[in-house]
Amino acid sequence: MHGPVDDDLVLDLHRLEAVKFGSFKLKSGISSPIYIDLRVIVSFPAILKRVAAAIWSAVTCCRFDVICGVPYTALPIATSISLAHDVPMVMRRKEAKDYGTRKIIEGVFDQGQTCLVIEDLVTSGASVLETVSPLTSAGLNVMDAVVLIDRQQGGAINLAQHKVKLHAAFTLTHMVDILVRHGKLTEEISLSVQRFLSENQTSIPSIPHVLTTSTPASNRRLPYGERSLLAKNPTGKRLLELMERKKSNLSLAADVDTAEELFAIADAVGPEICVLKTHVDIFPDFTSDFGAKLQLLADKHDFLIFEDRKFADIGNTVAMQYAGGVFKIVEWADIVNAHVVPGPGIVDGLKLKGLPHSRGLLLLAEMSSSGTLAKGEYTSVAAKIAADNPDFVIGFISINPAAWPEYPGNAALIHMTPGVQIGGGGDSLGQQYNAPDYVIGERGSDIVIVGRGILKAKDPVSSAREYRLASWMAYEKSLRPALPQNFIH
Repeated sequence: MHGPVDDDLVLDLHRLEAVKFGSFKLKSGISSPIYIDLRVIVSFPAILKRVAAAIWSAVTCCRFDVICGVPYTALPIATSISLAHDVPMVMRRKEAKDYGTRKIIEGVFDQGQTCLVIEDLVTSGASVLETVSPLTSAGLNVMDAVVLIDRQQGGAINLAQHKVKLHAAFTLTHMVDILVRHGKLTEEISLSVQRFLSENQTSIPSIPHVLTTSTPASNRRLPYGERSLLAKNPTGKRLLELMERKKSNLSLAADVDTAEELFAIADAVGPEICVLKTHVDIFPDFTSDFGAKLQLLADKHDFLIFEDRKFADIGNTVAMQYAGGVFKIVEWADIVNAHVVPGPGIVDGLKLKGLPHSRGLLLLAEMSSSGTLAKGEYTSVAAKIAADNPDFVIGFISINPAAWPEYPGNAALIHMTPGVQIGGGGDSLGQQYNAPDYVIGERGSDIVIVGRGILKAKDPVSSAREYRLASWMAYEKSLRPALPQNFIH
């Protein structure tokens, strides 16, 4: 842009104090003689339209399918462009909600489409890259970013290093020249700005990456077969090998009313699953040969048995519950699980009975019910206990492992996630559902646990196959390399 229109817009921004001069500390920590705050333009629709038009004129040569504004200042600018030019828009959340779809990128788009990122101004380029990261994780391509103002402090170079080309309606020196020419700034201030720019070039800082719910697993996931080589527990190793061999990361939560119903559904959908999850204490028709019958089906269809017992007592008590009583769980269940509320002693008690049978343990690190207390510090404690017991703990029941500070951690540990249903949603008792591709692809889980989505289907076998294919496709897609994610402004 060059000419009277440029001048008018810059002068109006100065008049609105969207451009100020003095001494200001920027987000990057640098002290600057000029400060640009475009948040005020939302209160002036005519100015907002002109800002959007100026930005649009800078990308007429670019090709893209959708646009996305960097939250929050660029959101109204992107919306104005979307409405003026009938171009679809997506939105990036700064954080995922713990309800609803829990998406980071909102809107309708197709995998492989190209997205233009819109920002108000750029200094180092880090804020743009913070939006590029979840967009690429969601399957969009980002080749261009556009700003109203390039502060000329290295942002364009930094973005180019990450294969993003920067376009700008104005450079900072161009704006300063306009203000000097119209008597709004002195030559002395103009020189101080130029000196500041030359002395304060930026780069993207190399600092430890903080995982968030937007962090994808796609650039960290190892294939299940490779992970099996790292497993120290025989059941964990078997499960990872089974998943790779069978091409299944689907577990059926077989919450049926009788043992006979369990045998029937296990025989029907067994070819599609890697794990059958049971609640043995539900069955009024339990008999002493229950375990033997179930093991025959597991051998026939190549799946493991997971008794969802949720042990939660002291070590001595859980050892007796595991090996004794009428159920004798340790004799037939490959996997059991436990809460970590009692502390590490619960693992010691279960290990005492489980290891001689080569069994494995899952720790309940998170739960899918609304209002759960299994989160935060509780989850971190579970991760620590697992790290201390690699010979027996094979993984976790988890909801969003990609958000854990410990993730990805030990690749031998397996994450199983309940509350999975194609289409998402919830029920009246607080259960919350997420789709398989979201659970595997964005949240970094390994195995989806599906119950009613299969059991209540008109054709449970076809439904199980649909879930297996969807979950395996999400896993295979997550193996693709992704752009580096450690971008923090």
